[in-house]
This record gives sequence, structure tokens and C-alpha cells, in this order.
Amino acid sequence: MAAGEQALAVDAPRRAAKRLRPPGAKSVGWALMQAARLHRGRIGDRLAELDLFAGQEQVVQALAAAGTMTMGDLAATLRVRPPTASKTITRLAAMGVVERRTEAGDGRIVRVRLTEAGMAKAAAIEGLWDDVEAEMLEGFDNKERRRLRKLLRRAARNLAEAAGLEAHDSDSEAEDDLEGGLDGGDSSRDMD
Repeated sequence: MAAGEQALAVDAPRRAAKRLRPPGAKSVGWALMQAARLHRGRIGDRLAELDLFAGQEQVVQALAAAGTMTMGDLAATLRVRPPTASKTITRLAAMGVVERRTEAGDGRIVRVRLTEAGMAKAAAIEGLWDDVEAEMLEGFDNKERRRLRKLLRRAARNLAEAAGLEAHDSDSEAEDDLEGGLDGGDSSRDMD
């Protein structure tokens, strides 16, 4: 085999790999989808240990933070449609994790809260969520973590606005600002 043919033979796998890149390999959205898929899978594996499915932990966490919520508020907080929230609440109620009560004066309004079993699940979810987040952000310093969180929230707000949905993250932004002040980070460079 001539030297030129050898060079072509060696470069062929590299060229083929370059051609086989995913269509969105340079896309932020593609990278976000891949990270989200892997994160969801990892969370799903850990949630299975608690007899929960991915997505149900978000409902449990929202209720643990808020106490009692209407179904509409819960759907808005989770950025899902009300029927999606209702289906998840029905499943969690069957498991004894949440309880639903209709408003005394208006039966159309349904309020949801965690049961004692639900509070125990919320504590376990918080621990596993912290574990998976530590795995995901291995090697990131606090400033990088805070910046990534802010950028992702901004992207979520943009997409929520484009879809005509209401964004619910002002408390989280205040938390980021507080963290920036406590860890000595220069929050002026991290601003949206």
C-alpha cells in the first residue's frame, strides 16, 4: 500500500465519524436535550427506589415547598397543562402520597397537599436530587453552577414566553442573588 493510500485509510474513520455527528451537534438545544435526557434517566433510576416515576418528584417537591396548592397553581408552577398535573395527582393520591380536597364554597377548585408519607418521600427526593446534581456538576465551581442555573432559567423564560406560558421563577432568582452575595461572587457579571 502506498503512503498516500495509507493516509487515506487512516483518515477514513475520522472523516466518517465527522459525517456521522448528530444533526444538532453544535446546537445549544441539542446539548441541553442530551444532558436533560441523561439527567432524567439518572433521576428515574433513583426514583424507582422510592416507587416513583420521573416527573412525580417535581410535584412532590412543589407541594413540599408550598404546602397546599390549587391544581391550577400546581400546573403553572410545573409549566404543564392542568390535565397533566391532574393525572399525576391522581396517581400520587392512589399511592397515598397526596390528598385532594375540593373548596367548600366552590367544588370546581381542588386543593392538593402532601400526606405524611408524601413528606417522607419529599425528604428522600431532596437527598437523591442532591446526589444526582453533584454527579452532574462534578468539577464545576460555585460561580459556574450559579451562572449555568441563571442561563437555563433565562432560556426557560424565553421558551415559556414564546409558548404563551407564565414563568414562575422569581423566588429562584432572588435565591441566586442571595447566594452571589454570600459566596463573594461578583454578581454584576452574572446578571441576566
